[in-house]
Parts: sequence; C-alpha cells; structure tokens
Amino acid sequence: MAVMAAALHASTVTEAVNVLDAGSLLAAFGALGVAVVLFAETGLLVGFFLPGDSLLFTAGLLCAPGVGGAVHLALPQVLTAAVVGTLIGSQTGYWIGRRGGRALLSRGRSRKLQEGAARAEEYLARYGHAKAIVLARFVPIVRTVLNPLAGALNVPARTFALWQVVGGLIWAIGLTLAGYALGSSVPNVDRYLLPVVALVVLVSLSPIAVEVLRSRKQRGADGPAAEPTDAPDHATAPPAP
Repeated sequence: MAVMAAALHASTVTEAVNVLDAGSLLAAFGALGVAVVLFAETGLLVGFFLPGDSLLFTAGLLCAPGVGGAVHLALPQVLTAAVVGTLIGSQTGYWIGRRGGRALLSRGRSRKLQEGAARAEEYLARYGHAKAIVLARFVPIVRTVLNPLAGALNVPARTFALWQVVGGLIWAIGLTLAGYALGSSVPNVDRYLLPVVALVVLVSLSPIAVEVLRSRKQRGADGPAAEPTDAPDHATAPPAP
C-alpha cells in the first residue's frame, strides 16, 4: 500500500508540473530542478524547449528575502545547482557530438532544432570558437545545439572546455544573481513575475544583437570588393614604317 501511495503521489506531482513554466518546476523540485533542467537543456538535444533563462532568473528571485512565500530557495544551493547542471550538461553535449557526429543532428525532426543547428554553425564560422561558445549561452535552442555541433565539427576539446566554462559561469551565475538582486531591491516584485521574466529573455538576446549589428556595420564600412575589369589594355599603335 505504501508503494502504491508513493507511486500515486509521484504521478500526481508529475501531472501537476508544467515543464515550460519556471515557477512550476521550482515549486515541484527546488534547486535540484535547476540542475536537472539545465543539464537537459545544454546537454541533451531533447531539452531544447526547456526554459533555461527564465528558470535561472526566477530561481534567483525566489532566493531573495520576502519573495516566494511557500516556495523559497537558498541562494548557495541554487548557484551550485546552476553551475553544476550547465557545465556538466554542456560537456556531455560536446562528447555526444564527438561520438555521434553530424548524423546525430540530422536525425532530429524538429524544424526549430534544425534552424538552431544552422545558426550554431553560422556562429562558429563567423565569430570563431571562443566567442561563439560564449555567445551561444544567451540564445535559446542555439545553446542546446552548439555543444554537440562543436563536438561533431572537432572543435579542440581544451578550447571548448575553457570557453564553455567561461560562458556557463557568466550565464548561470549572472542571471541567478540578477533575479536575486531584483527581488532584494523591489518590494512585491513576485507579483509581476511574468512580465519581468519576459524582459529578461529579451535582454538575454542582446549580446547576439550587438554582435550582428557590429558585423553588419563592419561589412558596410569595408564596402564591396573591387571587381577586376576584363577590358583589354589599349595597345599603342605600331610606328609607321
């Protein structure tokens, strides 16, 4: 009977949790949910739809004093879970791509996943390994696909490990502390959670927007390359005999 009751309770909790809603995930699983979701989002292709940005910000918000009510989290636990989940997840995604190759990405039937793979490859080609790995952290779907893609494209393991740690720490700790700072400074901010989270998602896209605008301005400043002319040189008339 106890086993059946436990199974029924677990089933009820699972049905009640909305995996697309950060608040629902945190209410059900707490800091452990942060680690699991970030691992799935950054390490497993099936996790591309999970709400990484909003989850981190909301978790930080719920760590602030007086915020969250029944769902109150401890900041050290959330930071630890966020860092562990995102760093191990990204490294796992890299090694999956290293073993599976490009065929692994081509098997995905999701249009968004395929678009994310194309954008991730574009970032690697345009910005180079280091900058692309860091910037991808702030772009939903791309941060999921870039890790296995980097492995499939044979990005050096040391290069990937270094910059995924740099990007992961900036992303995970930065968003969590931003949520905590807002919750600590604005009274009753949890009443406006949805618009605040939406704003955070938009802000998280700003690094890529800045890079795109900068690259366009640079291309415009360089101007089109001069095309060689095919007109033959005018030969001088031969001297009269």
